[in-house]
Amino acid sequence: MSPLGAYELLLALVVLERVAELTLSKRHASFLLHHGGVEYGRGHYPIMVSLHTAFLLGCALEPWLMHRPFVPALGIPMFVAAVGAQAIRWWAIGTLGVHWNTRVIVLPNTPRVHGGPYRYLTHPNYVAVILEGLALPLVHSAWLTALVFGICNAALLSVRIRTENTALATMR
Repeated sequence: MSPLGAYELLLALVVLERVAELTLSKRHASFLLHHGGVEYGRGHYPIMVSLHTAFLLGCALEPWLMHRPFVPALGIPMFVAAVGAQAIRWWAIGTLGVHWNTRVIVLPNTPRVHGGPYRYLTHPNYVAVILEGLALPLVHSAWLTALVFGICNAALLSVRIRTENTALATMR
């Protein structure tokens, strides 16, 4: 298999992971809303979905359209970092359990989670998103995708984290 073919396989696996994530998120969101959960920041959610979709498309198209080479000295460490980002993401998801979803929905007056990666960071999933946003495109030298996503994601996260902090303040 060519390096580009292997990269396309990696991206296909990431897309499947996203489908699993969204399925789980929808189930958790329904549970939370049914039990009195309150959603915050509904307005920025479509922007986040569009940005993450464009990110995956950029990862797929830039190496092919721009004839980006696979550089093992860059690609292999970035692959390891991308896998590490997935590990952080699923650690956060597993720790939050039914309280995790891709929207900002909280059950007011419930205790905040302080275990798992939340012992060390307030927003560990966003660390995973930032790491993946840099690493996944650079596995196959898609530096333009990494740069544009990084800038756009920084702007989005400034809104998202502020929204999430407001929502978390309603918890014990």
